[in-house]
Amino acid sequence: MIASDGMGIPGSNNKGSRGKKVVLRLEPGPGNPRNSEGDFVALENGRILFVYTHYTGSSGSDNDSAYLAARYSDNNGKTWSRDGEKIIEQEGKLNIMSVSLLRLQNNEIALFYLKKNSVTDCIPVLRISNDEAKTWSDPQPCITDRKGYFVLNNNRVIQLQNGRLVFAVALHQSPDDQNFSRIGRLWSYYSDDNGRTWRSGREVQNPEGIVTQEPGLVELKNGDILMFIRSDAGVQCISYSGDKGETWSPVERSNIKSPISPASIERIPSTGDLLLVWNNNDGEDPAIKGKRTPLTIAISKDEGKTWEKIKNIETDPDGWYCYTAIHFTRKDILLGHCAGSRSKGTGLGVTQITRLKTGWIYKTD
Repeated sequence: MIASDGMGIPGSNNKGSRGKKVVLRLEPGPGNPRNSEGDFVALENGRILFVYTHYTGSSGSDNDSAYLAARYSDNNGKTWSRDGEKIIEQEGKLNIMSVSLLRLQNNEIALFYLKKNSVTDCIPVLRISNDEAKTWSDPQPCITDRKGYFVLNNNRVIQLQNGRLVFAVALHQSPDDQNFSRIGRLWSYYSDDNGRTWRSGREVQNPEGIVTQEPGLVELKNGDILMFIRSDAGVQCISYSGDKGETWSPVERSNIKSPISPASIERIPSTGDLLLVWNNNDGEDPAIKGKRTPLTIAISKDEGKTWEKIKNIETDPDGWYCYTAIHFTRKDILLGHCAGSRSKGTGLGVTQITRLKTGWIYKTD
């Protein structure tokens, strides 16, 4: 295991933050230009599994060749295995990427990822493990009623209290339209049989024509689902479903100021509050306008209406912080996120795991 308290790790920012430690950085190297977009799951033996995309091509672009690799922690995320273990070979003609891991209510482990064959053929697939991630079932497509280039970010699949699995995707290109659209058409897909079959919700209406991309979901205490959406409106956009993901309210602007960059929202098990991780950048500082920095956290005690305890955990103006996976241990929160350098061209090439003390998040600076 690599033991680290986060101090002295190149590219990390731990100054003045006793509640935060960088515990792993996966830097690019020869034949491995990028490591990114992973997710966590806790295993029954106490280990934490982190699965991410290990790129093997030359450019590290979204279409570069890649397979899925794993790292393990035996001490609640404080240290991690030294080498990545290949767990899923490349299947798509271009690559496989964007991992979501989920412990299902029936105790199976679900592994979702994108299988990318071309710019008009990219869909989420699902594998199931019944032996604590030692082996996986054959991949099953989750979208069969449409064809095209669908984006499902990492750490984006949820299971509702009633057992329904739900995720949201953005469709950017289809076989009958060769033009890539920045405005993603948004749908949810849901399964009531633990991922064996999937149905589509109704398309989310976007009356203003806002650039909508990379949606995510979180279930609210009243049973509604909040969809949060990367946009070009200077804020994260939102939509709500009151029927478990079958229909959605029209896209609207939230109060979460943001560049064109994805956010992540999950519920903190120990408190019941929502945790938001995003780039708190309203564009007023010309040095970082439109950039994916800083990396910021906040909590909401009113189901996302307002946010408080706002803290920057990464502030390097040259940093590129995004595609965050959130995992909760008994006392800590683990964030797996991109943390590269714009000037070095490694913005998406570096994955970092940051450990936060839950108590520290609630302290007032």
